[in-house]
Amino acid sequence: MAKTDVWFETPPIRDDYQLAAVDDEYLRAAVKPKQFLHIDQSECILCEGCVDICPWKCIHYLSLDAIAEAANVENPADKTENMGFFLVDEDECTRCALCIDRCPTGVITLGKFAGSVSDQTSEYDLSPWEFNTGQRDFKNGYSYGMRW
Repeated sequence: MAKTDVWFETPPIRDDYQLAAVDDEYLRAAVKPKQFLHIDQSECILCEGCVDICPWKCIHYLSLDAIAEAANVENPADKTENMGFFLVDEDECTRCALCIDRCPTGVITLGKFAGSVSDQTSEYDLSPWEFNTGQRDFKNGYSYGMRW
């Protein structure tokens, strides 16, 4: 491949997604155990910089029409302010953190399934998402690009 060649090939995008809350044990087995990517869509400005910079094409911004069904979880299509949703292919993501560096609003974080939040949630019989919403604070995610 020459220096000027561009990779235009994108993976096929499904249009029959079914949203559902899944069991914590399933996630631990199905997702890479080290970290997961979280995009706080309530603060996102939809610049799609993370989609553009991803070298593995694993972050997608899709129309709400791609959701066929939502079970035990809030459907983004129910709110009029939502225009779409982000989908991260966890199998392809290498956790390179380029999307975190690229995000102008800093709403993308890498989180861990194991550790303090998981330990705290087991005390209250909650899932990590019920205990910690992933909102930005001093203890959540990594500090990429910050100067002290």
